[in-house]
Amino acid sequence: MQQRQQHQRSAEEGKHHDAECPSKAVTDGDATAGTPPKPNVATKLGYIRALTGIDPDIVHGREDKAVDRGLNQCQTIHNFPKDKSKQTKMAEARFTSPSHPEGFGKVKAAQIVEAVHVNLCPKF
Repeated sequence: MQQRQQHQRSAEEGKHHDAECPSKAVTDGDATAGTPPKPNVATKLGYIRALTGIDPDIVHGREDKAVDRGLNQCQTIHNFPKDKSKQTKMAEARFTSPSHPEGFGKVKAAQIVEAVHVNLCPKF
């Protein structure tokens, strides 16, 4: 029982910390590895809002999947930092939905890359 209460307190403290201190999505060490950590709550909400602003169907009710795709896109941004064409092409292939099985087109894919970069991996 005590362990459960301690775990709940720790979880609650973590929630408050994330809400009060929306830290950077990527630390210096993570940026060099090319794999950013999962975003905190505030970062995730900002990212989801950015994607929904481009086209609500990008997220299509699957926020965790959108985050996973974004973190994968961060690796592409990291691996091809100067190749915007490659980044856009990969985003177009990576971000799909039932209504857009072939992606959202080059213009929206470029906007997705920017949303990913700004929100999930700004150090890349």
